[in-house]
Amino acid sequence: MTRKQRRGIMIGGGVIVLMIAGLLVMTALRDTIVFFHTPSDVKAGKVKDGQRFRLGGLVLEGSIKRGGGTDVGFSVTDKGSTIEVTYRGVLPDLFREGQGVVTEGRIDQGGVFRADTVLAKHDETYMPPEVAKALKEQGLWQHGKDGQAVKDQPITAKGAGKP
Repeated sequence: MTRKQRRGIMIGGGVIVLMIAGLLVMTALRDTIVFFHTPSDVKAGKVKDGQRFRLGGLVLEGSIKRGGGTDVGFSVTDKGSTIEVTYRGVLPDLFREGQGVVTEGRIDQGGVFRADTVLAKHDETYMPPEVAKALKEQGLWQHGKDGQAVKDQPITAKGAGKP
């Protein structure tokens, strides 16, 4: 075997080892990756049954219902669709109606999202990037000069403010 043939075999073997390693990493991460979806995505069937995902949107006005202990129910909307959410735990201090929220969990057989994590915005102009992007794509985003949400102006179903 010539030097050129040995080099080709070594390079080919290295490529095969890297492909196998990449495949193993992707297989291991497949179950831990959590994708972001809006209520409209869920209603359109873009989420598989039993799939863990992040649901993002706005907390619907008048939808927060406190149960016994730390049980809370509320609705998340993207102004196109609304999903009921249940959560057991302590909500973030900044969680309130009309604000952006991202929840993480699964949809049950009844179509209710069972959240095990709730993330709320961290100042009065912040909205999670995924939620803002989804609302912009639907034409429901209002923003000011700095690209952030317009403070004290609700997003209306008729459309966004000035781009």
